[in-house]
Amino acid sequence: MNRRSLVGSCTALALLGSMLAACGKEGGNEPGPSSPAAGSTDPKERKPVTIQVLTQSFGSKMPAEEDNWVKKVLKEKTGVIVDMTNPPDNEYKNLLNARMAGSDFPDLFMLDKDQLKQYSDQGLLLDLTPYLNGKMKPVKDYLGENELKKGTVNGKIYALPKKPQIPYQNLWIRKDWLAKLNLQVPTTLDELVQVAKAFTEQDPDGNGKKDTYGYGGVGISALAPIFGAYGVGVGGAVSNFYVKDGKLINTLYDPDMKAAIDFVAKFIKTGYADPDLLVTNTEVNAAKKGFQGKVGMLYVGFPNMTSVQYVREYKEINPNAEWVQVAPPKGPKGSFSGTWDIGSTPGLHAVPKSLEKQPEKLQAIIDLLNYIASSEGAQLVANGVENRHWKLENGQVVRLEARVKEHFWAYQLLGRNELDYLKPGYPAQDVELAAKTPRVEAINSFITIPNGYNPADAKRYIDEELAKFLYGTRPLAEYDSFLKTLEGTFQFRMMIEAANAAAKEYKVIP
Repeated sequence: MNRRSLVGSCTALALLGSMLAACGKEGGNEPGPSSPAAGSTDPKERKPVTIQVLTQSFGSKMPAEEDNWVKKVLKEKTGVIVDMTNPPDNEYKNLLNARMAGSDFPDLFMLDKDQLKQYSDQGLLLDLTPYLNGKMKPVKDYLGENELKKGTVNGKIYALPKKPQIPYQNLWIRKDWLAKLNLQVPTTLDELVQVAKAFTEQDPDGNGKKDTYGYGGVGISALAPIFGAYGVGVGGAVSNFYVKDGKLINTLYDPDMKAAIDFVAKFIKTGYADPDLLVTNTEVNAAKKGFQGKVGMLYVGFPNMTSVQYVREYKEINPNAEWVQVAPPKGPKGSFSGTWDIGSTPGLHAVPKSLEKQPEKLQAIIDLLNYIASSEGAQLVANGVENRHWKLENGQVVRLEARVKEHFWAYQLLGRNELDYLKPGYPAQDVELAAKTPRVEAINSFITIPNGYNPADAKRYIDEELAKFLYGTRPLAEYDSFLKTLEGTFQFRMMIEAANAAAKEYKVIP
């Protein structure tokens, strides 16, 4: 997908270079970003510089100081002491907002897209565009121009996005149940329904009780492969924006949405789906139902099906249980396993504009990020120290026991090469299948939420009403009325306009 090139003007770069060329002179400033080596020495030879990093770890715990080998090696290689703080995730946004409002800026910090827009508009963030074309070119090369677009506001790069992840979710099925009932892996919607029926009615676990269901997962998103067979983009979010037949549309306005709802509603009415599907709130809980022999097909991510502890868990319950990942079923409009947001990033990190006045600290951040972008640094933050946390066997990374206690992934400030990172921890064939399975490509993360639109209220209404359509408590004949209320009471038309603007800006559509 071609998107707008985000390069600072030559005039601006020339001016900035002349302004900064006085570094090293009394009263002078930092060397210009267009001259990566100007005025700098080997970072390992200078006095160590401490930088304060505020970022999220999403529940992971930092190792004790004596066990924090990644921090030690980063200091050794770059001369930078990374003073990292990881507040609780539910407190992070408010804490960062408070610090920014009080001019108590961290030196490098994670922020979300709304904060990126807010802080950049307030002039609080350093424009990284000229640096990425000069001193930080290793970072630019590592991330790539397309990824860097995700950290832009008004054509300037104010945040560094992490390298992209891959989709995890796909359809999983009990292979041993298929064998017992003399069934094949379903490849079409009709076959999926027949397998779900057999898993529900033919006692696949052989306990003489009618206590199994054919299909399960987490909420409405569990039905993503069925919607996908109609080319309808349902995934982590129910309402997605994507291109179909050359036009930008939303899930709820997809011309195939009503047909998809009708099929799903009839499927649910058969009783072949887990009756608790809508109230199952995590993949771990959904997977446990499968492990306990209550459900024979699941739409979940491969980490919750193939991690050593989870395989051990279901094998202890039934040593003959065998779960396999399969392609989504084919339907009238193809075969898609939910959606994948091509504008999403695992995280954004920014630098405060105030660091322009602290050239030594700014240079330390540049040195740190450039090292993390190198093959050696990327391997360090991804897997730890060689022969302590990992080793090579037949050209493949094998993780060692010490990694569990001593490795902390929050040092992956620029992300990681996802496939290489995942394969040492999960079966390679499952990682690859999840990565290559077709998805409806959504652009949600490119969209700026318009002022006056309340996404939480709209989402609540969408989820509640769609559940009514799927479970037969509201007739499909009222679907257009549902959209009318969404556009009026919940101002969804504002989101449609914002999505069209984003699609044009990022050249998703002409």
